[in-house]
Amino acid sequence: MAERLSLPELPYDYGALEPAISGEIMLLHHQKHHKTYVTNFNNALQQLEDAVSKSDASAIVQLQSALKFNGGGHINHSIFWKNLAPVSQGGGEPPKGSLGNEIEKEFGSLEALVHKMNSEGAALQGSGWVWLALDKEFKRLLVETTFNQDPLVTKGSSLVPLLGIDVWEHAYYLQYKNAKADYLANIWKVMNWNYASEVYEKECP
Repeated sequence: MAERLSLPELPYDYGALEPAISGEIMLLHHQKHHKTYVTNFNNALQQLEDAVSKSDASAIVQLQSALKFNGGGHINHSIFWKNLAPVSQGGGEPPKGSLGNEIEKEFGSLEALVHKMNSEGAALQGSGWVWLALDKEFKRLLVETTFNQDPLVTKGSSLVPLLGIDVWEHAYYLQYKNAKADYLANIWKVMNWNYASEVYEKECP
């Protein structure tokens, strides 16, 4: 039997990212949306095990979309919570060291990277994510977008997520209404570059 997913605890209080992201949004986002992905994935996994035990090929194939969507939702949100930090814990402080140098080399400046990610996030039709990724194969940074809850790995097995921004409406609508651009501008005030730097240095020593 495969191990079941569980909802990770947030490393900060729900209201700790205010005013950039409201406590109400964080509570609903974590306790309703992420929790639902975990529940639905575990249910689909149980159904898959039952289908495999019966060699029910039709059911096995039918369950793939639920596993991808809900599993991706869990993967993406588990990264997203770590991508954020209260200002008192370093949120919003610009990247230093090797990641900061690589951003300047690849994009020209941190401001240019932020502009690129915000532009691609704002232009994303429907629901999805915008990512700062490390391509381990070519040892370079790039910006990618994924639709719905597709995790970054669906764009390439060598891609490692450093930062992901959720641009589903549930991530901002209660606070920002239809002003997605304002949400994208403000989220950088609580971006946890320390986490991104740790992942970068681990994956690209």
